[in-house]
Amino acid sequence: MTAPFRNFIAGEWVAAAEAAPNVNPSNVADVVGDFARGSAADVDAAVAAAKAAFPAWSRTVPYARHEILKTVAAEIFARKEELGRLLSREEGKTLAEGIGEVTRAGQIFEFFAAETVRLAGETLPSVRPGVGAEVTREPLGVIGMITPWNFPIAIPAWKIAPALAYGNCVVFKPAELVPGSAHALVDIIVRAGVPAGVMNLVMGKGSVVGQRLLDHPDVHAITFTGSVPTGRRVAAAAIGGETMKKIQLEMGGKNPLVVLDDADLAIAVETAVNGAYFSTGQRCTASSRLIVTEGIHDRFVAAVTERLKGLVVDDALKAGTHIGPVVDEGQLDQDMRYIEIGRSEGARLAFGGELLDRDAEGFYLQPALFTEATNSMRIAREEIFGPVAAVIRVKDYDEALAVANDTPFGLSSGICTTSLKHATHFKRNADAGMVMVNLPTAGVDFHVPFGGRKGSSYGPREQGSYAREFFTQVKTAYTLA
Repeated sequence: MTAPFRNFIAGEWVAAAEAAPNVNPSNVADVVGDFARGSAADVDAAVAAAKAAFPAWSRTVPYARHEILKTVAAEIFARKEELGRLLSREEGKTLAEGIGEVTRAGQIFEFFAAETVRLAGETLPSVRPGVGAEVTREPLGVIGMITPWNFPIAIPAWKIAPALAYGNCVVFKPAELVPGSAHALVDIIVRAGVPAGVMNLVMGKGSVVGQRLLDHPDVHAITFTGSVPTGRRVAAAAIGGETMKKIQLEMGGKNPLVVLDDADLAIAVETAVNGAYFSTGQRCTASSRLIVTEGIHDRFVAAVTERLKGLVVDDALKAGTHIGPVVDEGQLDQDMRYIEIGRSEGARLAFGGELLDRDAEGFYLQPALFTEATNSMRIAREEIFGPVAAVIRVKDYDEALAVANDTPFGLSSGICTTSLKHATHFKRNADAGMVMVNLPTAGVDFHVPFGGRKGSSYGPREQGSYAREFFTQVKTAYTLA
């Protein structure tokens, strides 16, 4: 037995009264470690430390923050294989995907290291004689961060890096299922030289740790990534409380991929399979609705089915694995419920949807492909968050666009076509925050804004230089000459 991994509060690794095991979904007998389960009192201590550290940290010269973030990036790059293995072991995505995600986290810290010295303001003439106007950006204060389990190092990175770059202090609550990657990331940040209180980690239940962050009067802002129902509760608590916190919410998606008759079939198949099934379909940007015109429909379905037959579902760390396990038993149960819902609604399960046995006990599910689906079915309306996709047949581009936009979500939208006319029209008229042409709906760069519309997102965008809109506040100052 080893001691539980601890929370990090006020510059110290602090034990908690409780701990919980972190289980490998590829092999439930493999426990990654026991991790602290924090309390409301732990959150209070972390917030107090962050509040105390904020005045000095917010006034450090930008280059000092630049050096810390650059050091973080360098260590992440140097340890990408080790950290990628940890990530894949606790979350279940393949080792290649895990290393890729860790690499992206390093790129994010590297980008925001440079952003520390790019934060610009404006000097404007006043409409009044002899008066000058100056517009600057300042940090917010203490930021609470609540992150999901599906990207256990990249999403924390794209929240923590800009927060620190712009002079804020952080209290970070990772998802209960994946505390290992979060703990490792915070350890790197701490050893890079952030002062005590600037970076705090409180692991534990959302109902305890997350709720206290929402309720705490000294938390100035909340950035959250997770489900729509939880996001709505976060918004209600943050805005309805006495402090009126600034909020940033990234939530679900039911993303369409339109495949037109003129599409390159090989490109369309790879785009669909990658977007719908890689990372076990556990991406808010996954292509869960495949909207296909009549002329290519049958060939597309046949080709996707053949491609799925060749995919290897196995241990995330095993060479040759294309798709790892579902993250845990609860998510697996949800996936299976939706597969039954699809059948009961009249969709045809053309491939997969079966539980799989492997060398070790894990949460293995064969990728599921539904055909003969309609956009009114629950499997086409609700986010499943697993390796399940539904094909919806349409007659032409106009119907495809209408079906693509007929959703309460608006995160990512894609089209496969060789028509410049249709590609251009789709980019302008797809009701989504991100649009992909002949590319998977899942997969974005680290230096451009990320976010959606409608029920998918609320508040300023994440990533790239647009992150400053959330992590800073504008001040206007007037001076009489």
